[in-house]
Amino acid sequence: MIMYERKRRRPVSEINVVPYIDVMLVLLIIFMVTAPLVTQGVKVDLPKAEAESLSDDSKPPIIASVNAAGEYFINVGDKQDDPMSATDLAVIVAQQIQKEPATPVVVKGDGAVPYANVVQLMVLLQRAGVPSVGLMTESPEE
Repeated sequence: MIMYERKRRRPVSEINVVPYIDVMLVLLIIFMVTAPLVTQGVKVDLPKAEAESLSDDSKPPIIASVNAAGEYFINVGDKQDDPMSATDLAVIVAQQIQKEPATPVVVKGDGAVPYANVVQLMVLLQRAGVPSVGLMTESPEE
């Protein structure tokens, strides 16, 4: 009788990395597609070409202003304050937004103000808890 020797197979102790590479490539593609969509900055509701004014029945807006000298002002309803610091402006706006969350907030910037000052004002408003900011403009002369 001839006995056949059975060869014992040793267990394979290698990790199959092919599925991990597939997952990594899919994630890489997803991140490459979504990275340009993620923007950093202040969310602003910009007016369209034919912007409509605020309706008369709406609440009076909070108007945050910056003048050519870089001074901040705030108009709440009919009240206009003297120039103030950025932190004071943020505190006042945060208090008003807590009282009336639906109050519209509008940024009024002087034409001679550098763009950076207007963006800093919008960042202040965002940190104060304002959900959206409008930009105040004048109607073009006919």
